[in-house]
Amino acid sequence: MDYQEKKDLEEQIVIVIKTIYDPEIPVDIYELGLIYHIKIDDDINVNIDMTLTSPNCPAAESLPAEVEQKVGGIEVVKSCNIDIVFEPTWERHMMSEEAQIELGMI
Repeated sequence: MDYQEKKDLEEQIVIVIKTIYDPEIPVDIYELGLIYHIKIDDDINVNIDMTLTSPNCPAAESLPAEVEQKVGGIEVVKSCNIDIVFEPTWERHMMSEEAQIELGMI
């Protein structure tokens, strides 16, 4: 898989992730800034580092599972692994401008 193919797949992954919403906040998890890194290896295994709005988030089990299922469902993806990380700690400023506008913060 060359560089452009990886970039194209990463864009497709982002599109899929943008269909996943935090159940308590009406903004997708990508725009919320919960996705830290998307890594695609040469065998088209995807590893995603993501966080939650808090360690006690009620969606701590469902959100990562949904990301894994939807990204893993992309035809060319061989596997998808989600790593939940809490460093750096998620803060409101990590949200995109679009998300902040949607939530009335700007």
